[in-house]
Amino acid sequence: MIPLLNKIYQAPFVRKAIEDKADLSAFREKPSFRVLAGVFAIAFSYVLGWPMVGLMGIVSLKTGNPWFTVIGGPAFYGLSHLVFMAGMVLSGAEYSLIFLRWLTRVTMESLFQRFGT
Repeated sequence: MIPLLNKIYQAPFVRKAIEDKADLSAFREKPSFRVLAGVFAIAFSYVLGWPMVGLMGIVSLKTGNPWFTVIGGPAFYGLSHLVFMAGMVLSGAEYSLIFLRWLTRVTMESLFQRFGT
């Protein structure tokens, strides 16, 4: 296990995250309107996804018309995917990268502590 940990540590992203002591201090800042709009779009995409597919199924059962599910289900699911992607573009990768660097540092330090260096 130790040679594998040392090999992972050699990756520039991992080594830099540990050396810089990556933390989550950037999350203390107030997010911009663009980031908030992106997070809202991501949350809204979950309402457009499977709940709307289920609603189309219920409408199909109530009306006896299966086309609500056949057409409406995939349409709403596709729309939810587009809204999710728009939210990711709006909110940007900045916060994801900050979180990923922190998680990498914490995980590697924990593994080194558990299995030794």
